[in-house]
Amino acid sequence: MDVIKADILILGAGGAGLFAALHAYDRHPRLKIVIATKGLIGKGGCSRMVQGGMNVVLNEKDSLENHFLDTLKGGGFINNQALAWTLVSDAPKAVYELEVKVGCFFDRDEDGRIHQKPFAGQSFDRTVHVADLTGIQLISRMTDQIFARNIKVFEETRGLDLLTSKDGHRIVGALLSDIRTGEIFVVNSKVTIVATGGCASMYKISAPSFDKTGDGMAICFRAGAEFVDMEMVQFHPTGLVAGRSRLNGSLLEEGLRGAGARLYNGLGERFMERYDPERLERSTRDRVARSSFIEIMAGRGTVNKGVYLDASHLGAEFVEKKFPGMVERVKDIGKDLAREKVEVTPTAHYQMGGVCIDAQCQTNLKGLLVCGEDAGGVHGANRLGGNGICDSTVYGRRAGDTAALLALEEDLHPYQEAEAEKMRMRWLKPFLRERGENVYEIRSEIENLMWEKAGLVRTRLHLQEAAYHLENLIQKIDEASVADRYLARYNMEWNHIIDVANLITVCRMVVNAAKCREESRGAHYREDFPETDNENWLQNIYQKKGTAFQLELTKKPVLLSHFKRENIEDCFFERVKKKRTYTESCDGSTCL
Repeated sequence: MDVIKADILILGAGGAGLFAALHAYDRHPRLKIVIATKGLIGKGGCSRMVQGGMNVVLNEKDSLENHFLDTLKGGGFINNQALAWTLVSDAPKAVYELEVKVGCFFDRDEDGRIHQKPFAGQSFDRTVHVADLTGIQLISRMTDQIFARNIKVFEETRGLDLLTSKDGHRIVGALLSDIRTGEIFVVNSKVTIVATGGCASMYKISAPSFDKTGDGMAICFRAGAEFVDMEMVQFHPTGLVAGRSRLNGSLLEEGLRGAGARLYNGLGERFMERYDPERLERSTRDRVARSSFIEIMAGRGTVNKGVYLDASHLGAEFVEKKFPGMVERVKDIGKDLAREKVEVTPTAHYQMGGVCIDAQCQTNLKGLLVCGEDAGGVHGANRLGGNGICDSTVYGRRAGDTAALLALEEDLHPYQEAEAEKMRMRWLKPFLRERGENVYEIRSEIENLMWEKAGLVRTRLHLQEAAYHLENLIQKIDEASVADRYLARYNMEWNHIIDVANLITVCRMVVNAAKCREESRGAHYREDFPETDNENWLQNIYQKKGTAFQLELTKKPVLLSHFKRENIEDCFFERVKKKRTYTESCDGSTCL
């Protein structure tokens, strides 16, 4: 295998990976930095798909404390509070740098200030944006800056596994595959940053880009990294219903509901009046998504098993001006967002759980940094809209700074050549079989299994069934084969096998943690344990690889470093009081 030596290897080229590269380079331009991205730089990943914008405290009437408390409330108070505080306190610096250094210019008010719009779950309008196509602007400008620097980029190149040093004490790079040629090679590095994105594509209706299959998380798991709260998977309330089109499940951004768009069931009822009469459609994503799902499952959905999003009352001119990207997206399926209601459905969107990190993006494995959606702890049980790209930029910056310092301090440690060769041969197995399992059928099984057994509403029985079937699917994917055994170049069937192996790895952690958490909190809703239980479950669930690829699981109380338990109880008391006041006045058992 060819071997490339580097100071810093970055897997992933979304907002987190690109900002990490820029920061590392600007700290020390003589460092050799390598980026490997599964797609094309500036064109793939989920950061580019960000529509709504980024949360940041800029207005003197707002405060970091308010943003912090909104983040904790949204996260069901199981966030890593140190990470959440870092998120909100670093966000103003990140926005300033994005404009001044990177060249991302956000929309302005008439007085010249950056415009901030409303997003759900926030006590103040603090989301900065570029119309409803913020991600395209951010990633395009970051990519320009990458090209302006001496940073090596491998496009259409995927990470396969992390490599360990000969003494076994640290991560020293990764085994990679060039999708274009099929060649497998090594990047031996002082520091490795994993920022490849999440794994919501494990569900049959999902919003992420198609290259997001949990690669980074699976790679970190196999290397022995520790994970936190993997049961917490966010479903966005408004995924477009588009039949067999690839647009099915793609997002209609939250700013629509923030601006006043309404949700109706198939009977024409504004159903959020039943579930959150105070905030209605501006309730948090977990509650709106679950409410829509309940309406659909109760037979009150549309013919196509969705609900309606209606923005027409806001005025066609307003909608077309403020949400041009969404208008164009809906037009692609023959609908007019500005003038008629549109069918939407909950869609799997974001992974709150991930690799455990500290505020400098360091993990339990020396030499390995993780940032962006691969990392867990920042968002707790539910991420607020606008906090996602905030996370990517804040922790991408920090990962780059940390990597640069570590790369200057450390020597380049050699990797275990025998280990790398063993990994290479394992990934090449599908070419050695004349016949085997069909990977596309396995992928379909996973998507349906996770949607039905471990989706928006969960039970012990369904989760046990999911766990059992996933163990069988491990065996199936280990026996998958490719039709063209003599062509590795652009062999998408082979790459799909790698994708699915990684998907199963992440699915197992999600199901295992969901079985463990016997309560409902944030995005995790257990029908058999419908209440939030602060007495027993103000805890985080940790997992890592045990012997024979089994899962080791532990629970630890949430570290209340900033916001204390008595304050949490006060917040929950207010919620319960409001819920009871409303429940007494309605006759449905579906009130949350």
